[in-house]
Parts: sequence; structure tokens; C-alpha cells
Amino acid sequence: MLFKVTSVSFSGLTTIRIDVEVNIADKGLPTFEIVGLPNKAVAESRERVRTALINSNLKFPLRRITVNLAPGDVPKYGAFYDLPIAVGILSEIKGFHIPESSIFFGELSLDGSLRHTKGALLAALFAKENRMDSIFVPEQSANEASVVKGIDVYPLKDLNQIIQYFDSKIEIKPTIYQSPVQEKQGTVDFDMSEVMGQEQAKRALEIAAAGGHNILMIGSPGSGKTMLARALPGIMPLLNEDESLEVTKIYSSAGNIPPGGSLIVTRPFRSPHHIISQAGLVGGGTHPQPGEISLAHRGVLFLDEFNEFPRSVIEALRQPIEDGKLTISRSLERVTYPSRFMLVAAANPCPCGYLNDETRKCTCTKREIIRYRKKLSGPILDRIDLHVDVPVVNIKKLSHGFSNSNKNETSSEIRIRIAKVRDIQKERFKNELIHTNSEMKNKLIRKYVRLDSNSTSMLMDAAKVFQLSARSYLKIIKLARTIADLEQMEDVEEKHIAEALQYRPGVIE
Repeated sequence: MLFKVTSVSFSGLTTIRIDVEVNIADKGLPTFEIVGLPNKAVAESRERVRTALINSNLKFPLRRITVNLAPGDVPKYGAFYDLPIAVGILSEIKGFHIPESSIFFGELSLDGSLRHTKGALLAALFAKENRMDSIFVPEQSANEASVVKGIDVYPLKDLNQIIQYFDSKIEIKPTIYQSPVQEKQGTVDFDMSEVMGQEQAKRALEIAAAGGHNILMIGSPGSGKTMLARALPGIMPLLNEDESLEVTKIYSSAGNIPPGGSLIVTRPFRSPHHIISQAGLVGGGTHPQPGEISLAHRGVLFLDEFNEFPRSVIEALRQPIEDGKLTISRSLERVTYPSRFMLVAAANPCPCGYLNDETRKCTCTKREIIRYRKKLSGPILDRIDLHVDVPVVNIKKLSHGFSNSNKNETSSEIRIRIAKVRDIQKERFKNELIHTNSEMKNKLIRKYVRLDSNSTSMLMDAAKVFQLSARSYLKIIKLARTIADLEQMEDVEEKHIAEALQYRPGVIE
């Protein structure tokens, strides 16, 4: 007899309907086969399903069982076909009807219980988009799936519960979404009030956070570059509803949402080590998975010791920074992941780190310095909006900072200003497919940025004198737009252009 159970498959963030066809024949030798381009994890479902049924005190049918995962030309990955396969077999054993407008999705343990399974949110979104009534998922994945309104999400503990539910012996109530407890952003590594001095760097970080701009900090060891970057999450506002869903979809696909978790509301902060591979940073693998740049979507990608990353890894950032997405092509599939992140990079001025330092002498040769700096190509530097020197803080100023007279602004105070700027941009771009000033393309720059004659004249003069590229020219305009937003001004004035010019390399030495 043939039973059909609806499930899903994933290709990046795209969800595909999979019909799990379970045929149990009376004739032929007892076998259990799975066809339809399954990978190793799917093929191993045979042993998990068989053992789970036996350990649930159910008699496994010793007949010819063939499972087809249709369509047969789509590669199948993952262990989440365990539940639909088991439900198909249970329909034969217990004789219950499988609801046609429901999706079954989940991995089985050998004792018959259901394990937290990645991708529950994507499966629930697919169910809603295709006007299905319900989705059955492991109990620990139910809150993640219940983010999607308009469908019933049934939490399942084990196989026996499924049998009792379809035999009408028990009732399973759909999960009611429990919103996440918003993490206190005061729990970040550092508060901005703890950073002594570095007023220009703090101002640059505020501008970067307000408009989603990329920033490079260059300074000697111990000048506070890493501390500044670690304090950045504390001044960034929470994700809005659309951004939160974008980020959660990526984390659901990667399996980075913990059991019982749901929407991600705080902006991601990813800080990979410089030994990371290119695939680890941008994504990849036989079955392409999101890399650090996609996991940092709508948040921060912090690359400390920027010059120490392999040149090939740094150059791989070019296209994702420009396009806000990355397409990974393999022989069997092609997937696209979003990568609209804010790049925060920190680097030393030379290999020894003490070039132009007032307290220590640089020991590097001119050739070593040139070779070190050549790791960062012109195209990469051109894609970074703000370039900031972070000098070593004077010891006297540092000691004064620990006294009671320290009145530095806290991260909370700065975050309030940045939240206001983000609200301005949200209103500005409500009819566009972007969220921040840094995402504006040429057409939108002309539409939303008004320059007076003095501002235009200053920008043109700077472009001629310092031979600015077209990209640098436009980045200065976008940066000036953010600076004007911080002052809550509608038009970009000459002073905004002047400040934006300070953050371009080679303009002001």
C-alpha cells in the first residue's frame, strides 16, 4: 500500500516541497530502501526509523518498504525526513489517515523521541506561502516555527504521542509563539564609557553604526582598536521586524538557533580568527552553507588583524560588500545567501605595529612595510567608507579616566541617538528595498540626498585634487547623508561633506 506524506527540502534559503512516498508491499523479500537522491544522512534514516519504532514498542513491518523522495532529481540532505518516513509506516501499522494539508518535519532519536531540527522556520514559512493548514515539528523546534502566523504548529515529543493524537486519544494544542526575552545590550564586552580618549574613533563608530557603513581602524598594539570594536554592539539598536526575520532565516538554515529559540532580535556580531578559510568566511561546501559574512547579515563582521588574513580571503569580500548577497555555485545546486553586513576591520600600521608611534620605535624596513600594506588592495580599501587612525592613549589621560571625574558618554546614550537615525532612514526608505544610507545605489542617492552649491563645489574640488574614484565620491555623499541625519537635518551641508572627507584615506594626512 502507498502512503504520501508532505515534507520539505532546502537549497540555501529556498524551500522546496518534497513528497515522501512510502510503499509497503506484501510480496518480495523484506527490505527497506530510500531513493530520490538521498545523501548519507538521509540514507541513515532507515536505521533511525526502524530502531525508533522498535524502541517505542511498535512492531516494525517485515515487508518490502520503498521510500521515494520526490522529485527525484533534487538532492536531499539532512535527517529531517525521519518523521515523515515514520508517519508513512505508522499509517500502515495503525491505519490512521495522514492529513493532506500538513507538513511533517523532524529528526528521530533511537528511543522514538524527536530531536531539535534545523530549518523549522523555513518549513513553516513554506507552509504559509503554500496555504497549508499545519506543520508537525519536534517540540524543541516548535517555538521557532510558531514565529509564522496563520498556520498551526503542532509540537511532538515522540512517536507514541503521534499515534495517540491520530487515534483521537489525546489532544495536541498548537504552539503559541513565545517572544524572545530581549537581551540587555549592557551585557556586551565593553561600554563606550570605558574607552578613554579616542574621541575621533568613537565618533567614526557612531557614524558607521548609524548608517551601516564599513570602517577600518589603524593603530599600534594597545591603542584600543579591539576594545572599540567590542563596544560597538552596545550602541547598535535592536533589529526591526523585517531585519529580524531575515537574520533568523539564515540562522535557522545553518542550525544556529538553539532548542526552544525563536526570532533573533539583537544584531549579530561575528569575529572570525584570521586563520579562517575562504569557504568559512564567505560560505561553501558540497552542500553550500552560509559563511561568516552571511551570519553577520544586518549586524557586524569584525576582522581583527585585518592584514594577517590571507589575501585571497580578503579579496573574496569584494562582491558581497558591493552587492549585499553572495551566490555559491556547485555542480548540483546554486544557492544565494544575503550578506548585508557592516565590516569593522582593525589593523596595525606595519608588521611590528609601531610605525609613527610616539613611545616606541618601528623596527620594520621600508620593504616590509610595503609588502605588509599590499595585502590590502585598492579595491578593498575603496569599499571601506571610514578610515580612522587610532593613536596610543597618553598614560596620564588613561589614569585620569579611572578617576571619579570620568564623564564619558555611555553606550546607552549613544544608542538612543543611533536609534533615532535608524528611524529616520526607516521612514526615508519605506518604499525601497533597503534599510540604511550605506545601501543606497546611484538612483537613490540622487533621490534622497540634496546638496547645496557650496557642498557640491567642495566635493568636486576634493575629487579633482585627491583623484577620488567614482565609488569613493558616492561613498562620501552617503557618509555625509548619515552625518546630517545625526544632526536631524534634511539637507546635506558643506560641514557634513567636510567631515565625511576626513574619513577617506589620503585626503587628510
